[in-house]
Amino acid sequence: MKISVKVRPGAGEDRVKETGVNEFAVWVKERAQGGKANEAVIELLAEHFGVPQTQVRIVLGRTQRKKIIEIK
Repeated sequence: MKISVKVRPGAGEDRVKETGVNEFAVWVKERAQGGKANEAVIELLAEHFGVPQTQVRIVLGRTQRKKIIEIK
């Protein structure tokens, strides 16, 4: 499954909110420096969907706030 995600790095808390069909907003505490926010997004989405982190990957938008993420 592929989902569209809008990431908000540097937030006060980590959370996931479904905003539409296969669309999510993700808030992570980590800042967007050195890939830390991307790692946090992968970890949070893996937990949200109940899959291992290895099953979640960023397909498009690695350096942008809007991302396409594949969950196997």
